[in-house]
Amino acid sequence: MAAGGEKKVSMCTPAFASRVVQSRWFVVFASIVVMAASGSTYIFALYSKVLRSKLGYNQETLNKLSFFKDLGTNVGIVSGLVQQVAPTWAVLLIGAGMNLAGYLMIYLALTGRTAAPPVWLMCFYICFGANALTFSNTGALVACVKNFPESRGIVIGLLKSFVGLSGAIYTQLYLAIYGDDAASLVLLVAWLPAAFNIFTVYTIRVLPYARRQAAGGEKAYNTPFYHFLYLSIALAAYLLVMIVLQKQVRFSHAAYVVTSTALLVVLFSNVGVVVREEYKAVSQLEDSLQHPPAIAVEEQPKPVATQKDADDESSPPLCGGGGVGGCISNMFRPPALGEDYSIMQALVSVEMLVLFVISVFGIGGTLTAIDNMAQIGQSLGYPAKSINTFVSLISIWNYAGRAGAGYISEFLLARYRFPRPLALTAVLLVSCVGHLLIAFGVPRSLYAASVIIGFCFGAQWPLLFAIISEVFGLKYYSSLFNFGSAASPAGAYVLNVIVTGRMYDAEATRQHGGVAAVGDKICKGVVCFKRPFLIITGVTFAGAIVSLVLVWRTRNFYRGDIYAKFKVAPAAAAADGSSSDGGRVEMVQGAEDKSKKKKEAVNEDLY
Repeated sequence: MAAGGEKKVSMCTPAFASRVVQSRWFVVFASIVVMAASGSTYIFALYSKVLRSKLGYNQETLNKLSFFKDLGTNVGIVSGLVQQVAPTWAVLLIGAGMNLAGYLMIYLALTGRTAAPPVWLMCFYICFGANALTFSNTGALVACVKNFPESRGIVIGLLKSFVGLSGAIYTQLYLAIYGDDAASLVLLVAWLPAAFNIFTVYTIRVLPYARRQAAGGEKAYNTPFYHFLYLSIALAAYLLVMIVLQKQVRFSHAAYVVTSTALLVVLFSNVGVVVREEYKAVSQLEDSLQHPPAIAVEEQPKPVATQKDADDESSPPLCGGGGVGGCISNMFRPPALGEDYSIMQALVSVEMLVLFVISVFGIGGTLTAIDNMAQIGQSLGYPAKSINTFVSLISIWNYAGRAGAGYISEFLLARYRFPRPLALTAVLLVSCVGHLLIAFGVPRSLYAASVIIGFCFGAQWPLLFAIISEVFGLKYYSSLFNFGSAASPAGAYVLNVIVTGRMYDAEATRQHGGVAAVGDKICKGVVCFKRPFLIITGVTFAGAIVSLVLVWRTRNFYRGDIYAKFKVAPAAAAADGSSSDGGRVEMVQGAEDKSKKKKEAVNEDLY
């Protein structure tokens, strides 16, 4: 017993452990773990050289594989629709099975355990395996956004930032588990995400939303997210130090095991934030029950469900109800920005069309740069160790872009009403600089280019997903954000396969006297990627210009409080006469009796 007869909260009880695992903050922690294993598609450059040498692919074929990887990663329409009708645990389990099956078949082909498959079958394998990540992302991201709708920019930025770190995490883990064997990296990509999905399958879910008490303030409400951010910064800094050290010093296999163990300790230390928040919540609850406030308590009447509410809950996701005629009519009569759009209302809107264009031009261009980073480094004469450094740097700055875009854009929006679409325009313009550095092959500029492209690629995702949630509402968010990202593979195919791959192969064939450049025959010099990246710069700049249409159309929406409906209204309802509608006020003694009964009930749950 504590002083004054108060019971001290213990963290070493089954009841407290159960509370932690079932809490809203544990959903965030479990989602972080899933996201940390969901960035395997961004390390394609690390094993693309093995695909080229062992299976005899040329650059166009390699870029075709890369396109199907990006297609699987970004076309999550199926996972979004499944999330609308199935529980989150089912979505995560489907993703685990698809990931294991797809990448395991690639590993078996690379190691000669199966006959070399035709190119179309390899494209299917990598697309199928990569599409599993849309199930993981959908399950985790949608659960967290719906659990914390007031902080969606921060939530999306935080979770997507761990996807950005995932590439560097994979690099460390595969060196510790398998050594420097790129084929075994594919095996790690096959089983690790599946294992993490299964580990968290019953803890990631949408919980009933409790409106935030206005007295808490924005800072207090978001404090745990900043603690998660600080730990993610520590993890990113640790990975960056390891990348630099491993470039300068030759590490033994035992050293990689030690550094990877430390990495996992930092990653899983995020659970400490959850424990701290739940301990604080239980302590505050106990304190309030020990000292009930001597104030009047106003009981508001329970809201009566209206016919409109019933219609909203039962309305089909595609059209919003009304049959075929009503569907067509409703498609072109969308609600106000910020309200819940049906899927078709969102898809035919000008806002979604602009986001599609941004996704095609902006994300498609940065994806092309990331997927070709190994070949760009080879063509410019960088050693293999430096090329691995570029890939890891992209992962680190990918993280920085995702976290920075999420947290900074949320701060600017809350403090200055700075619109998120305008931040997206700025990111597109900055990415043009990275593309130009690659195009002109400035000496030693690939380091800077990898930083810029990694940051801008990462920053585009949380901005895109947050804009979709804010403009089109949360009711069909699991489907809409997957539709929003589905356009990027189209840009990746055109810019990566048709433009970059074919131009590279044409130049490589010319350098080798007209002989097709396959296997170890590569293109050398600035000329290999100059024309493709000048084209990419042009289309990215065009995407930035188009994005200004979205800025203009949403300018009034972002000037207001876009999260007002998720906040608690001031308690002074009596000022406008609303207290007469069935509400009754109890005096101090009644409040104390009620508090005593509540204390007994809560203590049964906690202890």
